[in-house]
Amino acid sequence: MINNDILRRLRYALNISNSDMAEIFSHSGYEISEGDILDLLKKEEEDGYAACSDKILCLFLDGLVIHKRGRKEGEVPAAVKPSSRLTNNDILKKIRVALNFKDDDMLEIFRLAEFPLSKSELSALFRKKDNKNFKLCKDQLMKAFLNGLTIRYRK
Repeated sequence: MINNDILRRLRYALNISNSDMAEIFSHSGYEISEGDILDLLKKEEEDGYAACSDKILCLFLDGLVIHKRGRKEGEVPAAVKPSSRLTNNDILKKIRVALNFKDDDMLEIFRLAEFPLSKSELSALFRKKDNKNFKLCKDQLMKAFLNGLTIRYRK
């Protein structure tokens, strides 16, 4: 999925305002204007569209974790490695941590999106890449999760 689409869908599902988005970014040590946020939320064909890099999406997700759960005492936001590629598995994990979801919560989100998973399929998404039971989170699965979030929080 395109990072801008993930950011847009997550913002809509969780009903996050532009000013709240700026605050969330600031939790991870990244200052961004509301105008820049609007550019990130635009679709590719719109004037002023700005591509959302892996680094920017990661900063937002890290800020979301701090916004929802609070900062651990003495913890400084981790620097994002520019060479690391943010995968759908990483994104799913960060959202799970931010919203303090347990397995049953995650399974319910997928069920709401009419994309039921078993517990073992779900746990495979959160395993390390070198584990023999690791499962790659494909775009269809990520879209289903974001749709389930929207159903849970917006309807």
